[in-house]
Parts: sequence; C-alpha cells; structure tokens
Amino acid sequence: MPLKFHPRAGALLVADFRGFEPPEICKRRPVVVVSPRLPNRGDLVAVVPTSTTAPIKQLPYHVKLSQNYAPWDAPDDGVWAKCDLLMNISLKRMDGFKVGKRKWITPAISAADLENVRAGVLAALGFGSH
Repeated sequence: MPLKFHPRAGALLVADFRGFEPPEICKRRPVVVVSPRLPNRGDLVAVVPTSTTAPIKQLPYHVKLSQNYAPWDAPDDGVWAKCDLLMNISLKRMDGFKVGKRKWITPAISAADLENVRAGVLAALGFGSH
C-alpha cells in the first residue's frame, strides 16, 4: 500500500525494491528518508536503506544508528545506514510498518542520527570531510 503523504526527513519507512536487479537491493527493506520535500518532486523521496548486518569493513558511509527504530526488532539490535546506497524512489514503493490488523506506524530517527546519516551520504558521494 503506497504512502498517501510525503514523509519528513528522518522518517523510517519500508521500501519495496522488488523489480530491481542484483547487485541492487531487491527486497523490502527499512529506509531512512534523508531529503525534505522539494518543489516539483512531489512523488519522489531520497532514501538510505538500513541493515542489521554489520559492514565487513567500517567506512565513513556506513553509519551505525544509536538504536534500531524498526518496530519488529529489539531497540538494542545494531543497525547501519548504508549511505552508499542512496536512492530516489517513488512514494508508491514506500509504506509504514504494519504493527496490527489495520495499524501502521512511521517512526522517526533522532536528529543526531539524521545528521550522521546525511554526513554519511556526503562521504559516499565523495563530498565528506572524512
């Protein structure tokens, strides 16, 4: 079920990447929204996928979040924003977390975590000071 609203930066949502081709992400995965709503881009949003699998080698664009915000995991499970996998995707691919029969939630990460993820995106694009 696609989102019917434009999420704010810092929102944690579920993105459906089915239809993409390996080595791209090809499944449903939690993502962090990193962009604000921009003019003439009402149906697109920039996101960074997250993973509970630690990177083999920690690099500046692998950002460990202060907690796991996904409702289906324990808050103290490690989770990393994979900032080198920044994507612009349609709101049609986005959804909240289903937590009940007719209940969906859209958690938000902390301001400090969002700032770190955005710094990781800059590093992944070669613009960081790392």
